[in-house]
Amino acid sequence: MTTITAQHIRAWLERSAQTFEAQKGYLSDLDSPIGDADHGTNMARGFAKAVEKLATTPDADISALLKAVSMTLMSTVGGASGPLYGTFFLRASAAVAGKAELTLADLAALLTAGMDGIIQRGRAEPGDKTMIDALLPAVNALKSSVEQGTDLITALEGCVSAAEAGMQATISLQARKGRASYLGERSIGHQDPGATSVMYLLAALRDAVKG
Repeated sequence: MTTITAQHIRAWLERSAQTFEAQKGYLSDLDSPIGDADHGTNMARGFAKAVEKLATTPDADISALLKAVSMTLMSTVGGASGPLYGTFFLRASAAVAGKAELTLADLAALLTAGMDGIIQRGRAEPGDKTMIDALLPAVNALKSSVEQGTDLITALEGCVSAAEAGMQATISLQARKGRASYLGERSIGHQDPGATSVMYLLAALRDAVKG
């Protein structure tokens, strides 16, 4: 397999919804000591609504699928997650406009555009204890795979592994953005829920492409 189809993208989003529903309690538990304790509930609700929206979106246009998710997340997910994930998918949709299939390089461009949108909107930098701490290593791993000519599945495995390592690294960080930043040093020792949901999102992508 060398390309990602619209069917893969739809399967990715459906798997994401299933994952967030299954992990909503865990994500909200992670959010409890450093946030509003609603990250899991918000992500599960938003992606469930997004999958409902996809039922009326044709498969042929990958960009349209991603944009539909973006609009739904922005309108249904509370807190910071809705605008940030909404921006991610909106920028991602623009990066692959007109494409019916995606190469690994296209996928790297999609994730990079989405990440850049999050950074611009949330003003987060690496080390701030946010979703960027999982997303940036994942994107960099994927870009390296493109440069090295790695096959698609292996590249996705590396992408998820990098996201997981970045997620785990947030435990020792002090939050410098969002509600958690108000806790100062007390935010140290807690895994960031946003970084965790990024890892779940990318794992769902890997699993959807693997089938």
